Amino acid sequence: MTANCPLRVSVFAKRAGRPLPAASVLGLMMMLGTVAGLAQPTSAEDARCKAMASVDFSTIPGAPTQINEARLATDVQGLMGNVRVGEELAKAVSPVQPTCRISGYVAPGAGFMLLLPVSQWNGKLLHVGCGGWCGSTDYVAGSCALHPGYACVGTDMGHTGKGGLWSRDNLQGQIDFAYRATHVVTLAAKAILQQFYSTGPNKAYFMGCSTGGYQAMVEAQRFPWDFDGIIAGAPDMDESDLAVRGIWAKRNFLGDDGKPVLSDADIQLLHNAVLAQCDMDDGVKDGIVSAPYQCNFDPAELECKGSKQTECLSARQVQAVKNIYGRPHTSTGQPISPRGIFPGAELQWKGSFSNTWGDEFFKDTALLSTPGKEWSYRDFDFDTDYKRSGIGVLYPDTNPDLRRFKDAGGKLLSYQGDTDMTEMPGALFDYYETVEKTMGGPRATQEFYRLFAIPGMNHCGGGDGASNIDYLSYLEAWVERGQAPDVMIGAHIRDSSRGPHRMPLDPSTPVTFTRPVYPYPQHARYKGTGNPNDAANFGPVE
Repeated sequence: MTANCPLRVSVFAKRAGRPLPAASVLGLMMMLGTVAGLAQPTSAEDARCKAMASVDFSTIPGAPTQINEARLATDVQGLMGNVRVGEELAKAVSPVQPTCRISGYVAPGAGFMLLLPVSQWNGKLLHVGCGGWCGSTDYVAGSCALHPGYACVGTDMGHTGKGGLWSRDNLQGQIDFAYRATHVVTLAAKAILQQFYSTGPNKAYFMGCSTGGYQAMVEAQRFPWDFDGIIAGAPDMDESDLAVRGIWAKRNFLGDDGKPVLSDADIQLLHNAVLAQCDMDDGVKDGIVSAPYQCNFDPAELECKGSKQTECLSARQVQAVKNIYGRPHTSTGQPISPRGIFPGAELQWKGSFSNTWGDEFFKDTALLSTPGKEWSYRDFDFDTDYKRSGIGVLYPDTNPDLRRFKDAGGKLLSYQGDTDMTEMPGALFDYYETVEKTMGGPRATQEFYRLFAIPGMNHCGGGDGASNIDYLSYLEAWVERGQAPDVMIGAHIRDSSRGPHRMPLDPSTPVTFTRPVYPYPQHARYKGTGNPNDAANFGPVE
């Protein structure tokens, strides 16, 4: 059968005035595939997949959907499409079971990619989150391939392209990005699963980090019935407020000349002082602060005074460090944002503040720029601009009232790297504490929502800590078997830049040490005996 024959079938059906039912298209394709003289008949799997492109999904309530393409993928490159497949990814996702690769959109423009295992579906739907401004579905196949067996979907969040320029004069796009796209694509995916498998998913999960974490929090707060379980990694806690925190850190770290006020030697001096005070909070001298939210380091201890004029910081530098650790505030000291950066992450500062989320957000999305003038981070006025962030009011994900999500039986697992400079961790901890106050205290909150601080982990992974954790398995145990995650085990992989890694980790993975992580506010502490590189020799402390 020729490669374009299914397309001709689809066109023929539409010219007849009505789309053929999926079963009719499937039967026609299989019949044509048996015509004498064709070298390779169309397989039943291939025909079943391609038939989905001719099904009318425009009547899905609240999510009118169009499928643009449906094709069978049987190897890594077929699964990934036009995305380049590196050696590490190919190793992590192989072998690939036959998968129906569906692309389409929910009107007017929320694009998605949906991957359906043809014969080895585990009965579950997994929605994977995107990163940055989203704007593509290229990430979906790689993320989904790390979780074989799931019907797996992801969205471009309602626009295409990199950067934030898409948001100018695009209210529909902003609404899709703010909250709509993730929800309607989930509705579409469930309907397509019902058509393809003749049954809907028995469990639905969301898993994302960064912007994906933001999507996760929005789902729990706005659409509490979409998912049985949600993983919110390093969520952008209020996109507009995150932009304020980013600009605040940048303004304090860079001088009027645009150069860092702290040299590499100054940063190392500061970091060493933090470790000297707080490194042993877990009982092990490992260069990692395990509970930085409890580290009360005062940078004034390093200020140059009297005869001490070397290996110290100037008053200007000390104030900059205090501001970076502290909350953004007005010129009169009034706080305007939650906590930001924790002690222990100083070695990440130099490479983190040149370009922040705030630069693009306030220039393109919140529309603080003046017509005819290129907006600069120096133009932000901390006395007034935080009040007029414009369209940014679409982007809060900080509602602490999660009663509907809890009542629906949902489970929410959040995690946050302590040395994350992209999503500065303090805001999530402030949010969690507010949820506790709203939902009846720590015990009532931990019945359905738990937050895990990952010591030494950067943005969504990497860093010096044990950042490789099988979050999805822990969440499934909680949702499906009632086993709440009282502890999760993380692994630090030798050369953490290599990846991705399918979970659970292959036994051949070069793990250097493991650590337990406990629900906030607990953290791990070495018991005093045994190998300190083994998680079994640690326990929880408040």
